This record gives sequence, structure tokens and C-alpha cells, in this order.
Amino acid sequence: MEEREEGIQTEGSDEEGMDEPLEHEEKEKTRKKPSVASRGIPSREALYLPAHYSSELRAFQDKDEHALRFNWKLDEVVNFVFPKKYQAKYHEVALAFMNELSEKLELTGKEVGAFIAANGISKATFYNRVLPRLKRVGLVKVERETVVAKESKRKYRPMRITLSKTFGNYLMKIGDSWLAIVDDARSRRK
Repeated sequence: MEEREEGIQTEGSDEEGMDEPLEHEEKEKTRKKPSVASRGIPSREALYLPAHYSSELRAFQDKDEHALRFNWKLDEVVNFVFPKKYQAKYHEVALAFMNELSEKLELTGKEVGAFIAANGISKATFYNRVLPRLKRVGLVKVERETVVAKESKRKYRPMRITLSKTFGNYLMKIGDSWLAIVDDARSRRK
């Protein structure tokens, strides 16, 4: 017994037996658990695309898949970003703002504040939901310049919002790429 107390190993107390539980625990930690299944595309990153044959859309192509020559109106375009069917309030606010912006072509921060007040729109709705999404999809461009006031040496950053072509360019690139893929596939088949 004294030998055991002094740390001399006997057959029943070897180091391998002591490490076994630790090795097993390490293997358990390194074993990957199955991940949670995807919950889909986050709404802030999605566009609303109703079925191309839906009654919500005006026909945009003929039976031979040739594009018709017309343009959707502003409310129809805004519907792809804020679907009236699912986001009625955001759609209403975005449409009113885009109408205002398309008339003036540029709005300053003060003008945006006046627009919000005149239309009884919640600042939180506009600044936290509508404007960020309009920027993200590329319908509007928000620019800020840093100005230093001479008398107070305080910096402020006035905002300027303008219409942007990014949304159209983005979707045209997707559309043109898809048309090229279809044309290429059909030409190889002949």
C-alpha cells in the first residue's frame, strides 16, 4: 500500500486507463453535430417575385417568349421590393417617398424630415425599414458629406438622397445572363 501512495504504478492503475475517459471526451467534442436546417432567405435580402403568369402582373411577354414593349409603373416596381399583399404599410410609405423623389430628383435630410412629418409617417418605419431596403436593393442612393461648422468646430453630415439605376442594372445583368444561357443551350441543341 505504501508503494501506491508514493506514486509507484501497479498493474491496476496504469496511465492508459486514466486517459481513456479524457480521449473519449475529446472525440465527443470534435464530433460535429448536425446543423439546423436552413430557415430560408432572410426577408431583408429577398425580392417578391410572383409567378410570371400571376394576375398581379401585367403580361410582359408574348406566347413566343418575346418581351413586350412597355414599362411597369412605379407602384408595380415598388411592389417587387415591398409587396403590397404582404407589407402594405411599407409599400405605401415607399411608394409615396419614391413619388416625391422622382418629382424632385434629389432630397436633402431636411426635405426628407418635412416629407415624413407632412405624410404622418413613423420615423422608425421610414429610417429603420423603408430607406435601408431602398438603398440595399439599389433604388436610391444615399450620400453624406462631412461639413465642419466654423463657429462651433462641430462636424455634421448632411444627407442627400437621389434615384439610382443600380436596381435596374442589377436585374438587367441577371436577365441578360439568363437569356444568354438559354440561347447558348438552344444553339447547342440544333
